[in-house]
Amino acid sequence: MLGGYMGKILRVNLSTKEVKVEPINEELARKFIGARGYAAKIIFDEVPRNADPLGPENKLIFATGPLTLTTAPTGGRYDVVTKSPLNNVIAASNSGGFFGPELKKAGFDMLIVEGKSDKPVYLWINDGKVEIRDASHLWGKDTYETTDMLLEEVSDKTAKVACIGPAGEKLSMQACVINDKARAAGRTGVGAVMGSKMLKAVVAKGTGRAPIADNEAFKEALRVAMDKIKTNGVTSQGLPTYGTMVLNHIIDEHGLYPTNNFQKGTFEYVDEVSGEKLKETYLIRNKACFACPIGCGRVVKIPEIEEEVEGPEYETSWAFSADCGVSDLKAVITANHLCNKLGLDTIATGATIAALMELYEKGYVPKDHIGELPEPKFGNAEAIVEYTKAIGLRKGIGDKLAKGSYDFATEYGHPELSMSVRKQELPAYDPRGAQGHALEYATSNRGGCHVRGYMISPEILGLPEKLDPFATEGKAQWVKIFQDLTAVIDSEGLCLFTSFALGLPEYTALLKAATGFDYTEDEVIKAGERIWNLERLWNIDVGVGPEEDKLPERFLKEPLPEGAAKGQVVKLHITLPDYYRVRGWSEKGIPTEEKLKELALK
Repeated sequence: MLGGYMGKILRVNLSTKEVKVEPINEELARKFIGARGYAAKIIFDEVPRNADPLGPENKLIFATGPLTLTTAPTGGRYDVVTKSPLNNVIAASNSGGFFGPELKKAGFDMLIVEGKSDKPVYLWINDGKVEIRDASHLWGKDTYETTDMLLEEVSDKTAKVACIGPAGEKLSMQACVINDKARAAGRTGVGAVMGSKMLKAVVAKGTGRAPIADNEAFKEALRVAMDKIKTNGVTSQGLPTYGTMVLNHIIDEHGLYPTNNFQKGTFEYVDEVSGEKLKETYLIRNKACFACPIGCGRVVKIPEIEEEVEGPEYETSWAFSADCGVSDLKAVITANHLCNKLGLDTIATGATIAALMELYEKGYVPKDHIGELPEPKFGNAEAIVEYTKAIGLRKGIGDKLAKGSYDFATEYGHPELSMSVRKQELPAYDPRGAQGHALEYATSNRGGCHVRGYMISPEILGLPEKLDPFATEGKAQWVKIFQDLTAVIDSEGLCLFTSFALGLPEYTALLKAATGFDYTEDEVIKAGERIWNLERLWNIDVGVGPEEDKLPERFLKEPLPEGAAKGQVVKLHITLPDYYRVRGWSEKGIPTEEKLKELALK
């Protein structure tokens, strides 16, 4: 018996109101694992390349992995996969919390949403039974209100909700899908696709359990994995103690903490917005996702917000603080909370505001375009709060900002001031300070991203070994390995943070024992490479090909002005050709016939 999977895919067409249940394809499950990989294959096969991402031909997939719902460490992840309205790539947005396991408990490995409803609806999935229900009364509500109202409606407080806020309804490119009120499937505008389908929420409840093919082997694989996580300094001490904001000081000390829209790599007020500062001021307790032994989530309380709220994460604290030059931690917490309620991606929102600030300070955005909003100048704490509201509600200049920083900066004649790749805003690491991470940014299939191949781990943190961040030699091979392994982790249904302690042997052992597939380590990492190449093929098909393997000119021509990485620029002209060679692609960055045959993608 195949383990790991519930064995069923739920397909709901919102145009016709047809509901179908299909079996998992075991061949595809083995080749693409699950979650990100399997769902990407469905998008690749079923969505027309020229489909309008916000039209009925696009599909929105909620996908779990074979280790989701198991006791594998951090086995609570799921992906939202679709054609991105931001940049047309296959968007796979990963989230934690408890919704993914609940969807699987309800009986389904995946939910495929097709078509478009003529009115707001939500899906109620209850132990294999599915209802399409009216959501007109929920349209316009924030994610907190929506979640509370839906749990009341289904008369079960233990059900789990994934929903959009006003940002998704208004088709903002920063819109994400929020589950458990504070966990986000973010980046690439997946929330806008959900809004375009008039799908306000998915509510799941179930009593199912994930089947394990070989219980004894799984217990042993689990023991090994847990021992490594408990003895690793990052997963056993750093993340539990300070959350992801343990990185603020570390990245600043290495000189790649982007400040004032990446104009420099150190922030003089980093002490005021660090994980240490949060712990001594507003932290109430830690919070863990499903089956997570790390517990990096932060529950905080500030006087300005009545209830206890979650966050901020490292990326969020950076986007609203250093990137915008703001040192007010309470304002950062407030902006983060607004993003959760409005359904906004925090990286994209903060970075878009930072781009606005540089454009405004350089005189490219006229003052009369700002209206009654505060002046968007670096250091203005009020601005990060008010512009977050404006973007989420698409009010005033927020309507333009909701298109994303690249389109906004282009409209004002200076696209070079959008710190983005493939239109997606870059996260909290200046690429000039880490050559491998710079290469990962330039080649990431979904656009500027740190969680598709986290080269900060070896280049800065020294895991699994310490690399010279300024060196170029060998970095292409490292980036390939990290990208392929991350595709495996995402597809299994585990959290990327486990990779600080675990490697391919542990991921293979857990997957093999859970599913019953007689995987070898080579086969598992080959599955990750297959997923990466499939996404690359899609990008080439839709016109987001090798010509987009680039970075903003700032990183190539303007050396970092200060800090530990002072004087550094990105040497993409060295690393990119090497990357194409290591990948087995042509000199122009196209997967070769031989590579496609090797990966069974021919």
